[in-house]
Amino acid sequence: MSTEAANVQILKEAYRRWHDSKGASVDHWFDSVVAQNISFGSVPRGAAPLNFAAQYNNDVELRAYFDGLLSEWSMKHYTVDEYIAQGDVVVARGSCAWTHKKTGKLAETPKMDYWRFKDGKAVEFYEYFDSAAVAAAAT
Repeated sequence: MSTEAANVQILKEAYRRWHDSKGASVDHWFDSVVAQNISFGSVPRGAAPLNFAAQYNNDVELRAYFDGLLSEWSMKHYTVDEYIAQGDVVVARGSCAWTHKKTGKLAETPKMDYWRFKDGKAVEFYEYFDSAAVAAAAT
């Protein structure tokens, strides 16, 4: 299996677990996907009301992203429609929907995740989504 195919397979399994568990598979990301020195970023860059969607520079810091996300939102679905791999990079394109626990509003958005791998672990991640729609659901 090529490195590209192996990296795609790692993500397919992680996203399947993420969707099927509705977000309860956080430990799988840390055990099987992310490197200790991961650089993890998000379009909102920590702007309110999406404070958790910020820059994290290692796996210890990254726990705050999942803690914030899962304390404020309930996953309805996380669907990846396509994986594009070139060299050590994989892009996952799809959509997701989350309900804000306090407002009860649903945010449904296209989703694009950029991943860069080294030695079978993700060392870089950046997520793109409709941050205006998600912020509106949170307020």
